[in-house]
Amino acid sequence: MSDQAMSDGSEIQDNGLVLECRQLRKTYGDTAAPVEVLNGIDLQLKRGERLAIIGSSGSGKSTLLNMLGGLDTPTSGDVLVANKSLYNINENARAQLRNRSLGFVYQFHHLLPEFSALENVAMPLLIRGVAIPEVRKQAAELLQAVGLGHRIEHKPATLSGGERQRVAIARALVTNPACVLMDEPTGNLDRHTAQDVQLLMQQLNQEFHISFIVVTHDHALAEQQGRVLELKDGLLLPINT
Repeated sequence: MSDQAMSDGSEIQDNGLVLECRQLRKTYGDTAAPVEVLNGIDLQLKRGERLAIIGSSGSGKSTLLNMLGGLDTPTSGDVLVANKSLYNINENARAQLRNRSLGFVYQFHHLLPEFSALENVAMPLLIRGVAIPEVRKQAAELLQAVGLGHRIEHKPATLSGGERQRVAIARALVTNPACVLMDEPTGNLDRHTAQDVQLLMQQLNQEFHISFIVVTHDHALAEQQGRVLELKDGLLLPINT
């Protein structure tokens, strides 16, 4: 990526943290019968770190990821991204912070079918208001980085499942976020394609020093990350995979 592409969203705290959550709690239901999903989560993530979060179905993994990404409101506690609170700001400021400092990749790629790979990757920068020539340049560089330089004008329907997920990863990275949040990024892929995506994540992490948090049921994917935590009984616990 160009120097400009690498300079926008990669702020880190003085202590090297790109993301931190403090006593994060989420409770559903009324006061008579509350259901605690997250029970005081503390987490610190440094630049370039790759973290996997595993847990049984219904343990709250996706809820936690949504909290870390500012997509759902905690009952109490806070999340700091690039040294800025996600929850002590208004919704417009939160959306701007997400756009500048976080990337998202889901099990289903959520690409816009009427747009090309290049246009899909460019969307976060267009939303930010970056000039179109620079947007096209940065999007093309990311697609080249994920091995799709020859497919930039192709629409999602003409791409394989693995190629569509690569486009989604490029879209998540185009703003040079401090951290990319991934929810079952290989869950909709066959084993061979999933392995390719795993290798791509490692390559991009090493090349651009972007941090990843991966929520997954895939223990093979979890084992490829630098650290693995299990969400159990509302708490994050270290495990040996």
